[in-house]
Amino acid sequence: MTDQLFDQLHTLPAGLLEADTIDLRQILPKPTLMHLPGKLAEPLFISVLLHGNEPTGFLALQQLLKKYRQRELPRSLSLFFGNIDAAAQNARRLEHQPDYNRIWPGTELPASPETEMAAAVFEVMRARKVFASIDVHNNTGLNPHYACINRLDNDFMQLAALFGRLVVYFKRPTGVQSAAFAVLCPSVTLECGRPGQQHGVDHAFEFLDSCLHLSQLPEHPVHARDIDLFHTVAQVKVANAVSFSFTRSDCDLLLNEDLERMNFTEIAPGTILGQVHSAALSPLLAQDEQGNDVTERFFDLSLGNLRIARRTMPSMLTLDEGVIRQDCLCYLMERIPLPGHQESQPA
Repeated sequence: MTDQLFDQLHTLPAGLLEADTIDLRQILPKPTLMHLPGKLAEPLFISVLLHGNEPTGFLALQQLLKKYRQRELPRSLSLFFGNIDAAAQNARRLEHQPDYNRIWPGTELPASPETEMAAAVFEVMRARKVFASIDVHNNTGLNPHYACINRLDNDFMQLAALFGRLVVYFKRPTGVQSAAFAVLCPSVTLECGRPGQQHGVDHAFEFLDSCLHLSQLPEHPVHARDIDLFHTVAQVKVANAVSFSFTRSDCDLLLNEDLERMNFTEIAPGTILGQVHSAALSPLLAQDEQGNDVTERFFDLSLGNLRIARRTMPSMLTLDEGVIRQDCLCYLMERIPLPGHQESQPA
């Protein structure tokens, strides 16, 4: 059954290195897991296009494969090309689809062909004794480049630190690729800024190339000066019954147009996020790592103003109303010390 859900290839198909994500379906008609041999047998797993409108991982992968077109790969590669159909329409996902970065083992979504596919890919990679896992994404909002991990083990932090100083530790949402693979190997999600930025492609390529040359991850502890570590403590969604906009005042919730400039900035209590025009509705829902409602901990309403109730740092704020509906408004983070380092926290 699973062979109907995704293809497995053992060679590079013609035209892949020249294709763009819109016409990729002509070469890879369905999600595809591709295995390419290298000098070191345990493969580096790289997933791209889990969100069809996030092409940076695919472009970085093309650049990487072009570099090694005429020579042996330093390490075997297993590549997963995810939501091909959504990529053809430059969409995060199609309306009838689940989010391809919420379908992996550990998901809370109901069983579906997509969750079955993700479980099968996971089992293939378990059998292949995967060395490390990298899932490459873009942001829709104004964000710096950063890496996300799901465990605070040293090898996970070492892998993340190769990408840059900013590292985010999170447990929710569930069903993400990096969290599933964390039981198999060090895993990381890369957030490479907005689509269409060449420096995002170059940064991802350089990281992937560096990982290909690793015989092992450093065993010495990550130094506290080398990374800024943040913990995602809440996911924030606009309530389903609430209409919202950044421009139309006839909606229940009018959000500030400069909201995305707050990403990775510590926000003081009392900061206004928008205006609420319907007092009968609670506009936002914030959930902690256990799925508990913590909305009142982080937000309050006063004279129609939606305000931050405590010091926090948002990430992934975006002005894309479609993405907000399909995913969330933002995540809220707190700075934490590295394990074994007791550092004073910002006031």
